[in-house]
Amino acid sequence: MHRVAVVAFDGIHAFDLAMPLQVFSTAHSQEREPGELFGPRLYDVRVCGDGRDLTVTGVGGVEMYRYTPAYPLADAIDADTIIVVGVAGGDDPPTDVLDLLRAAHERGIRLASISSGGARVMAASGLLDGRRTATHWSRAWLLAERYPQVHVDTDVLFIDHGDILTSAGAASGIDLCLHMIHQDFGSAVSADVARHMVVPPQREGGQAPYIAHPVPADDHGSLEPTMRWLRERLGEPVTLAEIASYLGTSPRTVNRRFREQTGTTPLQWLLRQRVHRAQELLETTDLSIEAISSHCGFGTSIAMRQQFSKHIKTSPSTYRQNFRTRTD
Repeated sequence: MHRVAVVAFDGIHAFDLAMPLQVFSTAHSQEREPGELFGPRLYDVRVCGDGRDLTVTGVGGVEMYRYTPAYPLADAIDADTIIVVGVAGGDDPPTDVLDLLRAAHERGIRLASISSGGARVMAASGLLDGRRTATHWSRAWLLAERYPQVHVDTDVLFIDHGDILTSAGAASGIDLCLHMIHQDFGSAVSADVARHMVVPPQREGGQAPYIAHPVPADDHGSLEPTMRWLRERLGEPVTLAEIASYLGTSPRTVNRRFREQTGTTPLQWLLRQRVHRAQELLETTDLSIEAISSHCGFGTSIAMRQQFSKHIKTSPSTYRQNFRTRTD
């Protein structure tokens, strides 16, 4: 199994600690025995610490309970992915944790941080120098002030540099974990995790973390019914004018609302949904690429290959071969 080590030390945030444990432990193989809810587990998730009893905190650094990690800190160096989560206060992170992160990076282990606290630990290691880094908007100025060599970005949910990933904080850590599952085992597995956790499907990392919430009296404020309507019509050609007609508003207003709530235009959002659906079908069915192209609304296999090249950086046939191999 893919091993995930969550590094914990004193002052760790309860939500940030629980989040990756919950998300990764929910990932199971799509191969299930008849009558079983889950297939084999895909991740071995471990919390690693220095062996001491740690304080776990809530919002504002309020102590909630004490916890002793089950695995020693040194075990994290054998993981495939190491996750650093947020801590309360502004003290320097433990030296042994920083040394661990640097050594893990040299060995090619994937590193990820959750929230502003996790980003601060990663920044203290020097591994974020010269890199764009996602963090929570409320603590961005602290990170930028303390580590001026880090390029802080509060306008995205998460940033993936390949070797190091950072998230904007709070629930965006769920998006980051789903993104990593998608990378490891494909969209069908990550979508299954989202369904079991009763959270929306994975949001794109470049999506703005700020969502404009309508006042309660505005019955047309939420785009969720429209998104559901569009997902049910992925195989059909849909125009901006038709989306506006469904919403009972103008194309300009549709564009504005989509940008507020998704960070992109409605047609670009629809295109990404088509790509995601094509990924699932390539992973889970034996349908031909031509049939999937038609089912997902690309029109032709050539158009689907173009979109895969642009968004997934590979061809549909190569994608299918790679993810069928990973989940066998």
